[in-house]
Amino acid sequence: MVGVMPATALPVLPSEAVTPAGAGTSSEGAVRAGRRRPAMPPRHLADLDLAGRRAWLAELGHKAFRADQISRHYFGRLVRDPAAMTDIPGADREGLAAAVLPPLLTQIREQTCDGGATRKSLWRLHDGSLVESVLMGYPDRVTVCVSSQAGCGMGCPFCATGQGGLRRNLSTAEIVDQVVRSAEVAASGVLSSGSPGAEGGAKRGARPSVPSRLSHVVFMGMGEPLANYDRVVAAVRRLIAPVPEGLGLSARHLTVSTVGLVPAIRRLAEENLPVTLALSLHAPDDDLRDELVPVNERWKVAEVLQAAWDYAARTGRRVSIEYALIRDVNDQPWRADLLGRLLAGKLAHVNLIPLNPTPGSRWDASTKPVEREFVRRLRAAGVATTVRDTRGREIDGACGQLAASEPSQPSVPSAGEGPLRGVGPVIDTGASVAQTRSLVQDPVGIPGKLVQSGWADSRGPGGKAKR
Repeated sequence: MVGVMPATALPVLPSEAVTPAGAGTSSEGAVRAGRRRPAMPPRHLADLDLAGRRAWLAELGHKAFRADQISRHYFGRLVRDPAAMTDIPGADREGLAAAVLPPLLTQIREQTCDGGATRKSLWRLHDGSLVESVLMGYPDRVTVCVSSQAGCGMGCPFCATGQGGLRRNLSTAEIVDQVVRSAEVAASGVLSSGSPGAEGGAKRGARPSVPSRLSHVVFMGMGEPLANYDRVVAAVRRLIAPVPEGLGLSARHLTVSTVGLVPAIRRLAEENLPVTLALSLHAPDDDLRDELVPVNERWKVAEVLQAAWDYAARTGRRVSIEYALIRDVNDQPWRADLLGRLLAGKLAHVNLIPLNPTPGSRWDASTKPVEREFVRRLRAAGVATTVRDTRGREIDGACGQLAASEPSQPSVPSAGEGPLRGVGPVIDTGASVAQTRSLVQDPVGIPGKLVQSGWADSRGPGGKAKR
């Protein structure tokens, strides 16, 4: 189970995120002893590669090539209705689909904005857990932001998901199915027209046309992707494999975010997957980052950045540095200068995120003049910098907001309640185990202004006053 850790405790990472292949499991068994394993979903064809599906269907008494057929329907035609699988004998369709395409996600709420081009879904899983995904249509691409965990164990105090704690890791198929379901929505034309199957929305002046094919995936929804390492990497492989094995997306159109789990970053670099790494930094100095991103107590800024640079060198992919601008917290000019010095000359791009606060929050985005000065200083240091647009606030777009608003979910601590890190960064090792608009990033869902510590002032490193 997920527990509350003392303020001085460090994150506990799941063994699959950091343990080399082939390592012994005796200590793992000891850790898991006495813990109830979260209920994982039934096996789904997306949990397996194509060879695994063929073997599975043979075990079920079907011909192995049926795996290719039903996979082509799921990944290629985006069809899950057995009646539409006309190349499979009618007598076998229902049973086959029921066996390998069990329902994983039930949409219980959808909110839209931007004329329907941004659509946030709240999904209920088989065990009652809630996760979110956000589908975003642009004139040149369609992006979906997906969740990798139900909840999150990283304990970041400014994140709605993190304040709720971790319930369990998602299965590979639960991750993949978010993408496939989003691809279905994109293919319907609703992102351009506002209603499925409608045409000519752009001609009527409704909004610019949006492609009908999903092209980009960002692992920036609920959870820390690299804390569910094996299943996230398997999901990536499924998404980039050609039909019928997978969805056939470009690996270069996938982005995996992390708060900075250094061993997992290094392991990802060895996977030969040219996906973009997004590092949720949010502060250039350890004093502040220890508070904003508690895992920084284990892996400091210098070590995290070195792992990111090594990843860039190995993959050739530019690292995206995610930085949520929080008024009077991390937006001081000296912090912009320090960040510029850390990143100058590196294969990196800074993605500044105006904070997307929850209703009633006393935290807010930096003012526009402060934001512009932050950008100016970074660019003066030679660091490529952009500011993400801020559409989606009207739909509880920030990560974790929609799930937190569901009555069946544990309530998020109110502003000022308890210690600053009352919900510690913990992951249950007993579990079997978005770029995007500001509404789908991890630095969101602010429960209240940090008033218990002194880091929200203008002091520089070491506590020296700076202006």
